[in-house]
Parts: sequence; C-alpha cells; structure tokens
Amino acid sequence: MSNTIWSVDEHLEDVLAAVEPLEPIELQLPDAQGCVLVEDVTVPLALPPFDNSSMDGYAVRVADVAGASEEFPAVLTVIGDVAAGSGELPSVGPGEAARIMTGAPLPPGAEAVVPVEWTDGGTGGGAATGMRAASDAPEGASGEVRVHRPAEARAHVRARGSDVQAGDLALAAGTVLGPPQIGLLAAIGRGTVKVRPRPRVVVVSTGSELVQPGEKLGEGQIYDSNSFALAAAARDAGAIAYRVGAVTDDAETLRATVEDQLIRADLLVTTGGVSVGAYDVVKEALSSVGDEDEPGGGIDFRKLAMQPGKPQGFGSIGPDHTPLLALPGNPVSSYVSFELFVRPAIRTLMGLPDVHRPRARAALRADKALTSPAARRQFLRGTYDASEKAVTPVGGSGSHLIAALAQADCLIVIPEDVTSVEPGSEVEVVLLG
Repeated sequence: MSNTIWSVDEHLEDVLAAVEPLEPIELQLPDAQGCVLVEDVTVPLALPPFDNSSMDGYAVRVADVAGASEEFPAVLTVIGDVAAGSGELPSVGPGEAARIMTGAPLPPGAEAVVPVEWTDGGTGGGAATGMRAASDAPEGASGEVRVHRPAEARAHVRARGSDVQAGDLALAAGTVLGPPQIGLLAAIGRGTVKVRPRPRVVVVSTGSELVQPGEKLGEGQIYDSNSFALAAAARDAGAIAYRVGAVTDDAETLRATVEDQLIRADLLVTTGGVSVGAYDVVKEALSSVGDEDEPGGGIDFRKLAMQPGKPQGFGSIGPDHTPLLALPGNPVSSYVSFELFVRPAIRTLMGLPDVHRPRARAALRADKALTSPAARRQFLRGTYDASEKAVTPVGGSGSHLIAALAQADCLIVIPEDVTSVEPGSEVEVVLLG
C-alpha cells in the first residue's frame, strides 16, 4: 500500500480503464430484459401484417351505406363472421356485410367498417350498444343488418404497415431492452436477440462480528447489512447479484471463499477489512492473490481523498483477471463507494453509453453552514426537491448512520477545496432515485 493519496476521479478512472464490456450473446426474449442490444434490429414484416378493423362492427362497401340515416337505414344481407385470426374470409359483394371483430382482417370486397353502434346489430330494433358473442347471437351472423350512418372509404380500418413497414429499423444497437422493446421484438417475430448479458456480481461481506438477519445477536455482534445493501444496489444497477454473507476474519477462509466465487463472477465486491487495523483481513488475504502474469495484477489498497470511504482496494484476481473492488466496512462508506465506483463499473460491463448517475445543482437548505475537511471530497446524504431545485441534508456526516441513508435520495458533493458551505449556496447533488 503506497502512501499516495488518490483523488476520487483518479480512482474511478483506474477502475473503469480495467473494465471491458462483456462479450455479446444471443438470448431468449425473457432473458434479454434489462440488457443492451448490440445489433440493429430491422422489421422483417409489416405491422399490422394485413388491413384490419379497429372496431367491432360490419365490413361494408362504401356505396351500399351512402346516404344511410336512422330514418332511412341501409339494409344489408349479413353473409358471415370475421373474427381475429380468421383464415377463410367471406367475400363481401354489393348489398352485403360481414360481422367483423376488432383486429380481424378486412375481408375482400369490403372498403370500410361501420361500428356496431351505427347499426341495429342485426336485431331489427334500435341502435345496438355492442356486439353479442356469435354463440349468443345466432341471428347476428346471418339475416339482415340496418346501418344508420354512411362511412367513407377506409373508415375504421387500420392499414397494413401503419405501425411499421418491413425493412424499417425497429430498434437501434445500444437500446436498453425494457418491457415495450421486448413487446416490439415479440410483435415482429423475434424470439432471440443479441445483447450484452447482465453482469454477474458477487458481494462478499467480511467480519467475525456479523450475524445474518433473522438470527439471534450475541455479545458484541451486529447484523450484516452491507451484503444485503450492496447486492440490492448491484441488482438495481442492472446486474445479477449473488450475496455471500459474512466471512469470518480469517485470511485463509476469505481467500478460499473468493477463489470459489470466481466461477460465477464478472465482478467481485468485498466489504470490510480494508482500513489500517490489525485485523484487516481483506488486505491480508488478497494482497498475495496475484494475477502474476498480468502487469499491475493483484489488488492495490489505497487511500482516497474522500469522506466517507477513504480506504479502498482495487485490482483483478484469478485466471480470468476478474475485477475486484474492496470497499470499506462502514455501511454508509460502503454504499457511497458502491455508487461512485462499483455502479459505473457494472454499467460499463453492460455496455451502457451512460454509466453515471444524473447530477443536478441545488440550493442548500440548512440551519447552519456545513463543514467539510480540507483536501477531501465529502459526500453527505440529502433529500432533493426537484420542483424547488433545493437539497436538505439528512443525518450527520458519520459513516455509520445507516438510518439517515434510508431517508436520503441524493448525495451532496462538497469539493476538496471547500471547507464550509453557507445555507442558500448552490451545491452539486448526485441523484440516487
């Protein structure tokens, strides 16, 4: 461990320089959700693939309903039913109509659709309020229908290709596949797509004092919250997260655990055991886990000019040079470190164009000036009011105040060269929402 103090930006640059986007793979649609598309997808067929009705009603010829009114309805012979998915279509001749359901193909000969509400529904009575199911309406698919209003050509018809034309670009490479994009891919018949997979992130917490939630606490023990918070944060960033709860403070055990986890990790995150105490097991366990054949391999432990989160470790490990970030053990330090360093690394692995959280400028709302140590970039928890463009600090600056973190939706950034910020002055905030 060198005595150089690294800036936040230098450390982040170092991390991101070592992380490459994952190799693309072909995935089934349900598995591709949240992934980044690596190919342009063009439309193989027009959508909709045929002219179809946008209403429940009757498919007619325009000339047959010209001049129709309540007083003088056009009386047409009903020749059959056209349902969505119909194969054989009846041909609509002069003086004829076919019952048609929403989404059903427009039958040959028909030029428009009159909604069922413009007709008597084939009952011989007044205006119909809706279409009855074919099974309930034996009179509906045959007999006569009275049409009370004229329709112009193509009325209530969705044209073939009105959504997308064959050969159009459906989705561009670089698109993140959310629900509407998955829906479009399915609609154009794509069962699989080429994407960068979601990175697999393994989170390991260390500390003999840690107990899993739901178990009973003994003397001097605390619950392991970090592995839960960081695994949730990794999932939130788009990764597939694996949580390994609380490894005891024993270098051999930890080294064996980390080596076991390499098989399912694109990125490893440890929390705890990286500062300067006698029991900094992560440092002891990992400083010797080299990547001997790789220049600069192994894990480098460093001090950063930031608060919280001064002690950090970073490097690569194992035969595949898997990147590893060693975060401090304080809950708030580890979470802030995750946001600043691990999240951008995950999003880089995913091949996303923008790896950083959005930032905003906001007026500081506080009773008194905020103080910040010289030569350190401080990150305070805050709540951001977007309508007022203002931010209010929550909790103090202590790195163990996890309750305040649960109330916060942003981090207030106080630069290295600022030691005091007056209420009302403008500060930068990192939005965590």
